[in-house]
Amino acid sequence: MAKLSPGAKAPSFSLQDQDGKTVKLGDFKGRKLLLYFYPKADTPGCTTQACSIRDAMPDLKSLGIAAVGISPDEPKAQKKFADKYRLSFPLLSDPQHATAEAYGAWGEKSMYGKKYEGILRSSFLIDEAGKILQAWHKVSPADTVPLAKEALGSK
Repeated sequence: MAKLSPGAKAPSFSLQDQDGKTVKLGDFKGRKLLLYFYPKADTPGCTTQACSIRDAMPDLKSLGIAAVGISPDEPKAQKKFADKYRLSFPLLSDPQHATAEAYGAWGEKSMYGKKYEGILRSSFLIDEAGKILQAWHKVSPADTVPLAKEALGSK
């Protein structure tokens, strides 16, 4: 799948969150959305990323931005992760990685010389009408929030 770029229509999704609730892209119509894909709940990089978003929620909300994380983890693992770190935003389960593929956030990775398929850590800032404002592929966990704020001209 090609990587999404600014101006593209954000692929719709309908996935279960950590509380078993179905969350859809359309639920965020009229608001900006910081949508990010992460490999696995409660791992060091994913925890850094999620906690930085949690800590920035007051600033993000003041900019009119909601946040949603997506990983292949099942809702039970997402719930444990959310509870452990007091994450106040939806963590969506994409076990078949269809949404990750639609966003270009699924592909070949390599660890210790072994190649495998998995989440390519990516973040997307989506506008009120469902268009990609900015896309960051292979983003560093610590850069997700600063890049989103910078894209909106905020520090």
